[in-house]
Amino acid sequence: MIMQRNAMEEVAMVAKLADLKEEHYRVTLALSTMIELLVDKGILTREEVERKAAELDVFMSHSPYPTV
Repeated sequence: MIMQRNAMEEVAMVAKLADLKEEHYRVTLALSTMIELLVDKGILTREEVERKAAELDVFMSHSPYPTV
């Protein structure tokens, strides 16, 4: 059975996606700002940030759950 959506449900879904996009932008901007300030103040180096990002990327790309 195919579920049909009415126009208002589709508008609501698009609005939710737009809200998520805006929230993602604000979070990304805040994180980028903090990283830049930490680098500017000499607390972290760009290399340390890049190295840790690469570590976390590898960690997150491997699911801890078995796959079928």
